[in-house]
Amino acid sequence: MGIVVKLDAVMARRRVTLTELSERVGITPANLSIIKNGHARAIRFSTLEAICHELHCQPGDILELQE
Repeated sequence: MGIVVKLDAVMARRRVTLTELSERVGITPANLSIIKNGHARAIRFSTLEAICHELHCQPGDILELQE
């Protein structure tokens, strides 16, 4: 069981690059890449909120619980 990050799929559908999103959200491309690749151990709600705001999506569109 674990949390799967689907940020890359949402970004692709919205045609937003990692660099563009990192600038809009205000975090480094390296930190956004860590989140996107599912290597983050935690994510601040404020960061998740900013990502969702910029991609016009819900947290459930980005994060999924798989058993």
